[in-house]
Amino acid sequence: MSSRSSKPISVENPPSKNPNPYSAVEGGVRLAVRLTPRASRNGLDGIVVGADGRPVLQLRLAAPPVEGAANKALIGFLADVLNLRKADIAIRSGETARLKILHLAGDGAAIARRLDEWLKT
Repeated sequence: MSSRSSKPISVENPPSKNPNPYSAVEGGVRLAVRLTPRASRNGLDGIVVGADGRPVLQLRLAAPPVEGAANKALIGFLADVLNLRKADIAIRSGETARLKILHLAGDGAAIARRLDEWLKT
């Protein structure tokens, strides 16, 4: 009988226990977004659970995913909704993907409150 070595299962990024697609980080808020470009209209579709088990904010935008148009529209849309400057919103990862990680610079607690209020509507 051969014995297999039992290695502990390593989970590098366990699913978040936080039901929100955002978290306070140094200098602002980290926001996970799943973007659907070329939609009939701009809007919020709610919070969905990604393939990795983490919550993401599902948004749709009318802008096409061509030459950064959808990314610019995303930044403009969030700036309007959250009363932030466009310069305070940066895409940290996912420039060319549907799933994006954004950094919203400013007072993290205030931005989180605005996100909470928006998500309740």
